[in-house]
Amino acid sequence: MVTVVSELISNAERHAGGATAFTITARPGFVTVEVSDRTARLPELQTWPPRHPGGFGWRLVHDVADTVTVRADDGGGKTVSATFTDKQLRAEGR
Repeated sequence: MVTVVSELISNAERHAGGATAFTITARPGFVTVEVSDRTARLPELQTWPPRHPGGFGWRLVHDVADTVTVRADDGGGKTVSATFTDKQLRAEGR
């Protein structure tokens, strides 16, 4: 989960003008992390060129989190949410 949080914050900084909000919601059965940013531009899966650094973070977020969603915000930005179930968190040793 920590890797996903790092990727979401880094991606907001690198590609979307910076993070404007960060929340963690823990409920029985799941944890959701959300990062909001300044642009409505949607993240895209990139092909990963093996000899160039970067370009695989969004894919990693999808591979590690159970559910990933993106929603538009009223101010023109977006919020990216990644949800982890208890099963996923137990597999990580949390």
